[in-house]
Amino acid sequence: MGMKKGAISLKGFWLITLMLLLTTAGYTQILEPVEWKFEKKESSGEKLELELKAEIEKDWHVYSQDVPKGGPVPTKFSFNESDNYKLIGDVEGPDPDREYDENFEMEVGYHSGETVFRQEIKVLTDKPFNVEGSVEYMTCDDSRCLPPETVDFEFAVNGGASTTSTEGKGQESQDEALFNPDDVNSDDTQEGQTVSASKDSEKEKEEVSSSSGVSSGKEKRSLLGFFFFSVLAGLAAIFTPCVFPMIPMTVTFFMHNKESKSAGKMQAIIYGLSIIIIYTVVGTIVAVAFGASFANWLSTHWLPNILFFLVFMFFAASFLGLFEITIPSWLINKSDKQADKGGNITGPFFMAFTLVLVSFSCTGPLVGAILVESAGGEFTQPIIGMLGFSAAFALPFTLFAFFPSWLSNLPKSGGWLNSVKVVLGLVELALGFKFLSVADQTYHWGLLDREIYIAIWIVIFTIIGFYLLGKITFKGDSEVKIVSVPRLALAIISFTFVVYLLPGMIGAPLKGLSGYLPPQKTHDFDVNAIVRENLRVANYTNASGSNEQTVQCSEPKYSDFLTLPHGLNGFFDYEQALSCAKKKDKPIFIDFTGHGCVNCREMEANVWSDPRVLKRLREDYVVTALYVDDKTKLPKDEWVKSSYDGEVKKTLGGKYASFQITKFGVNAQPYYVLLDHNGEMLVEPRTYDLDVGEFADFLEKGVEKFKEQNNQMVQESK
Repeated sequence: MGMKKGAISLKGFWLITLMLLLTTAGYTQILEPVEWKFEKKESSGEKLELELKAEIEKDWHVYSQDVPKGGPVPTKFSFNESDNYKLIGDVEGPDPDREYDENFEMEVGYHSGETVFRQEIKVLTDKPFNVEGSVEYMTCDDSRCLPPETVDFEFAVNGGASTTSTEGKGQESQDEALFNPDDVNSDDTQEGQTVSASKDSEKEKEEVSSSSGVSSGKEKRSLLGFFFFSVLAGLAAIFTPCVFPMIPMTVTFFMHNKESKSAGKMQAIIYGLSIIIIYTVVGTIVAVAFGASFANWLSTHWLPNILFFLVFMFFAASFLGLFEITIPSWLINKSDKQADKGGNITGPFFMAFTLVLVSFSCTGPLVGAILVESAGGEFTQPIIGMLGFSAAFALPFTLFAFFPSWLSNLPKSGGWLNSVKVVLGLVELALGFKFLSVADQTYHWGLLDREIYIAIWIVIFTIIGFYLLGKITFKGDSEVKIVSVPRLALAIISFTFVVYLLPGMIGAPLKGLSGYLPPQKTHDFDVNAIVRENLRVANYTNASGSNEQTVQCSEPKYSDFLTLPHGLNGFFDYEQALSCAKKKDKPIFIDFTGHGCVNCREMEANVWSDPRVLKRLREDYVVTALYVDDKTKLPKDEWVKSSYDGEVKKTLGGKYASFQITKFGVNAQPYYVLLDHNGEMLVEPRTYDLDVGEFADFLEKGVEKFKEQNNQMVQESK
């Protein structure tokens, strides 16, 4: 038994050792999720095609080439000028997946898996030459982002090697990359010196890669959500005055088929499929006309957004009874005649076409809303939208043809149908302001700031609540003598939503609506921002030593354009933070972050905001945010040469991206490190993790370790 226990203990020892090694490796890994390959493809005549292929690891993504201004770093190809060739057009790539990013408040495109870009050139000489250039890109996964990378490429043409097939993991250019992955050499034990740490192999120097931060799983969920939104719109269209009364009329036609009941049911199936085909064809036409290549312009330019806003206002006015949208009668009559002449297939098809035309005054606003919402999306989105809408719209006609006894359970037509139409019109009115807001924010018109937008929604949904209670009436409404339970439930939902919106008037974040509301920075009277600014000023007073009883620290460098969240006071320069930490006898909290780091913003919004975390950061640490993507040029005397790649870092971001790699062996953000006065780690660093309790424990353990070291030093000095 003793030997057996000993054997088990030994196995346990090695298992624990292996786990510790793996854990340590996880904190010191230089990630390389993207590998580039460059190949020359032979073409006819003077033209030549160059292929630039990114092999992206699972769960990682690179941003597309058409990211709007103010968003994350797009993939960008640059070719060196030469008299030997001429570029034909731009670099072409596959249609990107797209998703609305709440942190950047815009829709962004991204690529995953194997992605091939192509550039065609025209050869202007018979002599051998090289086509040289570089690609800058950024990569992320669901929990972290890497600084932007720049990879050089070279193609041998006409008499050189058949193909210079370059493979790259990312070599950073000195001045051009937004997120410099290899930066500082600093000696962290001396203030004002550059930190250095050596890397022994060239292979390690090639392992840094860049990353984009949206997952394909999120995109799939986005399309699925849009499909269900379209299904709900299709169901809503059924309960409109133009459509609902036609259900029993149409079903009765199929029930009295002259041939047989089974033939009538078959015609009902063809009728329902025809409705789906008609609407899906419309979606396909929109997809072809407004595909992904046009999406960036549609999403950000003022002209289409103003047009979409006016379309929503037009349809909302129609639903509210200002006018009727009608199809020319000759077109309806012609379709109806074709339905009468048709057989078992063409007859039901033209009946379906007639239904689409006749019901357009009610379905048009809903169909228009779906198409407008999808116009700035990917190629498949309009098709998916119309498929979901038409499937739900056609379902009752087919079901009631199979189960005619259900007709007796349908409610009678009446004023309630007009109520559905009015409520839909008011909802469209509210949603339409989203497009005006996009144009307003993009071009800084200042017409629709956040509080004005919220006020409009409060008014609209208050009107909906009173309308459902019968206190407001519109054209075509019946008198509401008794409020039914469904109307009361909808009124409660509407008023509850208004109550939720009210705190937004004084700056509440309203996170559930972040995709629709203008950004928080446009809010003129933001109580949270005022409180945070007062805290920042108060904390800065303590840090800067304006109070003679406090330890004096120098004014934070770069604080004129860099800030910390939640009113925290801190530094943006490592050496300055280290000096202040020594004077105040506090540990250092380093936040390796970036302007384009989506996950960094999520951590700040969801974890840093917790009172336990904020209290620790304010009272127990010298907080230091080191931006690895900042383009601020450093004075020449602050340039540093990185021991990682041997390049001179001339920007603030370049300096601290290299510092992160050389000192900690990590290039992903966010990355949180707790250091003592000698720049040594107190506890294991942390990355992206929204567990507030774990993060609070992380900060507490750092303080405890720092105090233990101080007590030990005191004991040794005695």
